[in-house]
Amino acid sequence: MLKHDRHRYIFMTISLILLLTAYMTGCSRQPSKNNNDKYVGDPVNLIYYTIGEPDKDLQLVNDKINEIMARKIGVTITYIKVGWQEYEDKLNTLISAGSPFDIAFAPNYATTAMRGAWLRLDDYLASLGQDMYGSIDPTFWQGIMMNDGGIYGIPTNKELAVRDHWMYPASLVKKYNIDITKYNTLESLEPLLRMIQQKEPSYIPMELDQDSHNFFSLYGYEYIVNNKVPLMVKSLDPNAKIVNIFETKEAQQVLESLRRYYKEGFINKDAALREPGGLKRGDKVFWKSSGGGPLPETAWSKDRGYKIVSNPVTPTVVTTESVRGGIMAVNANTKHPIESIKFLNLLNTDPEIRNLFNYGIEGVHYTLDEQGQAVPIPSKDSHGDPIPDAPANYAGVQYTQGNWFILKTMGGNNPEPLDKWDQFLKYNAEATKSNVLGFTPDLSKVTAQTDNIEMIWKKYYPSLMTGSVDIDTILPKFNEELKQAGIDEVRKEVQEQLDSWREVKR
Repeated sequence: MLKHDRHRYIFMTISLILLLTAYMTGCSRQPSKNNNDKYVGDPVNLIYYTIGEPDKDLQLVNDKINEIMARKIGVTITYIKVGWQEYEDKLNTLISAGSPFDIAFAPNYATTAMRGAWLRLDDYLASLGQDMYGSIDPTFWQGIMMNDGGIYGIPTNKELAVRDHWMYPASLVKKYNIDITKYNTLESLEPLLRMIQQKEPSYIPMELDQDSHNFFSLYGYEYIVNNKVPLMVKSLDPNAKIVNIFETKEAQQVLESLRRYYKEGFINKDAALREPGGLKRGDKVFWKSSGGGPLPETAWSKDRGYKIVSNPVTPTVVTTESVRGGIMAVNANTKHPIESIKFLNLLNTDPEIRNLFNYGIEGVHYTLDEQGQAVPIPSKDSHGDPIPDAPANYAGVQYTQGNWFILKTMGGNNPEPLDKWDQFLKYNAEATKSNVLGFTPDLSKVTAQTDNIEMIWKKYYPSLMTGSVDIDTILPKFNEELKQAGIDEVRKEVQEQLDSWREVKR
């Protein structure tokens, strides 16, 4: 080899080595996974909004979450909780203003998805998110699919059917030997409420608030748009027509019963003004309704401050509303779609991170008993004495934050069954799907009408559904103003869409 050729060969070899070294050095700066499941490099931070009162220890829990997630997936979050009454307005403002955030709890999932607020996730669920996709019951995916066939959120893997449960204080049920399973219509409650009023005057016989309760589900109805547009359809009738529920004989019967109960003094006088969740812990209430799946008594007893028992009064039907009750969605404008999917995938498949979101930090907010159940560490009052059953400065909102089936069960004074999640799986397997599961009406042609209808709803619904006003006077006004607002046009439009949807499904 000639001398200048040798020099050229050496030069090229050194250059190649330098290039490879630079490439390898550059790569080492990127977050990468090694055999110890640890990431190196700077984690990507995501902004995450959810509902719930900001906790005293929220930042402490956020820091612990970030410590674990940075190690496992190279992602951290800024964990922001917004109060129950403010959350929806806050989220709508964030979306409208194009404010930067990555992930949010989406209470009005369908409406905001049709506005283009959320990232379509189908491709991600087939790749980065396949573990979470496989861990969530397929019926949830069916129920959250939009009309274009796309999936725009991650549903909480929980009970499929949310049944109305009527709950009562266990002490009074035992004292008066009450068979609560006998009471499953509004009318059947009358003698029971009268007895409590006479014999237990310190108790409110029946507690209602301004959002009231969906008593129409007792007759097999579900909402077809949302609960502020009173258009409903029978869940299990494959050919049922959409109706304005307040024009039906069932509604007339419900309203007359509620009016009678209010006049008798069974219902709290402030019902039409009481905010949802306005019942204070420890308040003495005999009858209250709430939606839930199997085994709800432990959580409800904790919330109420005394032991309660409950009886489900509606069928085990999976509705679009029930499967869309706890959705987390990714902002369509996020700069970090991959990291957002990594976070959601971890939250739905990793017990360590999921339990941290729900219970807080072990040893600080809860301990584990001999059975491996989570026992909350109670808060302390101003004298330093423990407040029984009150969690210590942090509480996740369980239905908003991912897969329940990897959560620890609750221990303590009112322990949950150790086989709780097996019972939930059985419950889900036996549930019946609504005939309109997954139907999402496109309201773009009737937006003005639905906005007006919701305003009329706010004006009349709280007082009517708490028995606070005269039915013969107010119900005709309500229905007339709904007509003026355009409820018939909305019903016609949605009925045509439902008919077309049914044809495709057949």
